[in-house]
Amino acid sequence: MGRAPEVAVVGAGIVGLCTAYALAERGTMARVYESGVPGHGQSSGQSRIFRHAHDDARLVEFTRQGRTIWNEWADRLGAELISQDGVVALGGPVPGRLRILQDVGGIPVRTVDSAELHARMPLLADYRGPAMLDEDGGAIRTRVAVESLADALGDSVATDEVISLHPTGRGTVEVLSTVGREEYATAVVCAGLGTARLARNVGLSLPIRPAAHVRLTFQVRGAPPERVACLQDSSGDFGEVGVYAAPYPGNSRYAVGLSQTVEVREDGSFADPEALVALNDRARAYVSRALPGLDPEPVEYLHCWVTSLPWSEDGMAVWEADRIFFTAGHNLFKQAPRLGRALASAAMAEELEENLRPAAALGQPR
Repeated sequence: MGRAPEVAVVGAGIVGLCTAYALAERGTMARVYESGVPGHGQSSGQSRIFRHAHDDARLVEFTRQGRTIWNEWADRLGAELISQDGVVALGGPVPGRLRILQDVGGIPVRTVDSAELHARMPLLADYRGPAMLDEDGGAIRTRVAVESLADALGDSVATDEVISLHPTGRGTVEVLSTVGREEYATAVVCAGLGTARLARNVGLSLPIRPAAHVRLTFQVRGAPPERVACLQDSSGDFGEVGVYAAPYPGNSRYAVGLSQTVEVREDGSFADPEALVALNDRARAYVSRALPGLDPEPVEYLHCWVTSLPWSEDGMAVWEADRIFFTAGHNLFKQAPRLGRALASAAMAEELEENLRPAAALGQPR
């Protein structure tokens, strides 16, 4: 008979899977609770951008460390988890972010001229403003990452919904799910929209801002390019700022999203139900202007929930109450292996990293 799991992980998105995998690295068994299909909540879709650029040097360093873990796990799992084609960033924020990246050090990043920009990003229309290349960035192969981690964890991932969890008063945590009542040494909650609800059960009020997001996927015109970088466009030259885009494996499709989100009420309803449609239309219009290498008619739509923190769109934090850890933030896919190792350490009674505590406001521009 196998050992009983020591840690409950609530949520089998990328952060939950990485936390359980990081615990397994250290010989600690976890049970991962997931009410649906692993990786089909906030971790859904075929690609994400791994980028080092942030406005907080602490988060740049955290990301740099995370890139090393992505490489390590890719070797161990035998799969490409991040593409090798880099990330290009456009617009006014480039000089400031380049300085932060260079100050942190150890990250291959530099400005590029229009000729190299076109070579790296052949789908893009003519652009001659500030641009930089993050050579060690790339497209995260999200489905491969989720499926590889879930396969490695095997039966540790349970299809079950956690209704509540609470400290027992004797140094353990009790988890009540739809089909069970179990006790663990500790618990880690990374359940997207459900995180704030579960935190309220133990007296924590998390400042999570729920919203809805739109990402469209377009077919590349003609033969797929051998190389195509991810894109961050803050220039406004093509009618939008805060655009991000990443290729699918094989480069025949390209996913494009706007950083704007649609706010939702606490009950999950929209104040403006037409706002998601408007974001769809704006993304399509942007592609027509900025990315002539794409057919402007979307072939896939992704509408998903996001959770952000008030101090930054890249903000992240971990709250702790009686050996239960709650993590939240936006744009966490790229941070998941590094964050997972930090959560695993905390779950094993080591100190939670100071930068991850809410008071640190990790990600806040400085």
